[in-house]
Amino acid sequence: MFSTKNLTPRQLAFFTALALAIPITLLVFIIERRWQPVLLSFFLLASGGYVLISFVLERFIYRKIKLIYKFIYQTKATKREETYYKYILPRKSIDEVREDVEEWARQNKQEVELLRANEQFRKEFLQNLSHEFKTPVFAIQGYVDTLLGGALENGEVNRRFLEKTATNVERLTNLLNDLDEISRLERGELNLFKQNFVIQDLVRETFESISIMAVPKKIRCVIKKGCESPLTVFADKEKIRQVLLNLTENSIKYGKINGTITASMYNTDEKHILIEISDDGIGIPEKHLGRIFERFYRTDVGRSLDVTGSGLGLAICKHIIEAHGQTIHVRSREDVGTTIGFTLDTRKD
Repeated sequence: MFSTKNLTPRQLAFFTALALAIPITLLVFIIERRWQPVLLSFFLLASGGYVLISFVLERFIYRKIKLIYKFIYQTKATKREETYYKYILPRKSIDEVREDVEEWARQNKQEVELLRANEQFRKEFLQNLSHEFKTPVFAIQGYVDTLLGGALENGEVNRRFLEKTATNVERLTNLLNDLDEISRLERGELNLFKQNFVIQDLVRETFESISIMAVPKKIRCVIKKGCESPLTVFADKEKIRQVLLNLTENSIKYGKINGTITASMYNTDEKHILIEISDDGIGIPEKHLGRIFERFYRTDVGRSLDVTGSGLGLAICKHIIEAHGQTIHVRSREDVGTTIGFTLDTRKD
């Protein structure tokens, strides 16, 4: 079936010349009633029209199209591009050129949207960073000003204020250490020392080391029934310990009194082990779920409950798991609880 979609300029010129020559030739035939002038006029009109139209298309229209392509590339043409302009571009149909321009516009739109998103993320990041630093710095400033204002001579007051100042200095130190660590993680400077170990043993060690935090809320830390059978994973043990500590600390902070933190492990496909840490705490609103692994991102409720954390813990967890070539995910529902899970490779022989 005849289609004009992929016509080259020369083909377009040929068919246009025919379209002009045929009716004029018919008119000559009606007037002359002889074949010789009819054929001569047809030949002259077709060939002349073809040459003229080709010249107009290739010299005028495609000169404008070349300018469009040069604008798209926004650089001085290289030898390769000059070859493209000279030999390949003239063979393209107008529709193909349109498709190229539409593709360029689509990519440009995506880049603009990405830049806008990054700009919004940068603004939020700087705002959150300022907030995280401002709180302990202002607290330290207040304690020091009070001490210098006369409280330094009061033995009971100065010791209490110095202890609070030390606590805020420690918070600043932890924040700076976390910032340094996440910067190294994002630069890909994390060195993993992988080994085989039983994940249940590491979870029990984590629960024991953090049990003192759970005492005030009377929160129990348990391994889910049916998940006690040893599963061996191949990973960096200390980095995974850091992930488990962070997830368990969060579950305690946002957990309810007399609540339960449950660890579960599953062999998913003989190649990966799924580890999940679940709590029955306040949960996370659905609108925040897609952003909880961002640096410094915390909900208003989360920020009010956790005034000592750096806001970088989950971001660090995400980078550690991704450095293992694995994924981390979250499921949560308000007033029901939160589950954060990640995968690890199974034992390597």
